[in-house]
Amino acid sequence: MRRIIVSMNVTLNGFMADMDGGLDWHVQNWTSDMAQLLGQQLRYADTLLLGRNTYSAMAGYWPAISMSLSIPREDIPYADLINDIKKVVCSSTLKQPGWNNSWVIKGNLLQQITKLKQQSGKDIMVYGSNTLVQYLIKNNLVDEYILWTYPIAIAQGMPLFKYRQSLKLVQSHQFPSGVVVLHYEVVN
Repeated sequence: MRRIIVSMNVTLNGFMADMDGGLDWHVQNWTSDMAQLLGQQLRYADTLLLGRNTYSAMAGYWPAISMSLSIPREDIPYADLINDIKKVVCSSTLKQPGWNNSWVIKGNLLQQITKLKQQSGKDIMVYGSNTLVQYLIKNNLVDEYILWTYPIAIAQGMPLFKYRQSLKLVQSHQFPSGVVVLHYEVVN
């Protein structure tokens, strides 16, 4: 069975975004060596599972990036990966996804996501997608977390964990920027 892995930027106090969904707190610490690790992690997946808002933001950004002359050359391989990978969007409102290799699922998400996990293939990666992540956690569909933990705390925000999760640390990596990547398996 394929694994669902939530890869999430979080503050030290466990928020994945501020109250308005903003992520400006993570930009100041992002470095090219972090982008390289993110690309390595994505190579173990063949599917992105996304909520509509995250999908729309990514679809508005990544398709043009690989052709842009203004981005750092080391970011192009990641742009190519993200543009080519299968993207599954959980949305009741999105009709036609316009981004390459994308499709929408709606209706009985538990049944459809379980079926997606049972298909052969590599891991399924989830980025952002607060509402979707909460649904996945509540329904015990998350197998692993890769938490990009930033050396910042914010007063209020959207917590990653609203439901209890027992986790086992399997790997960690610290960057000079102070960001620590913590890779956990879910303990059932």
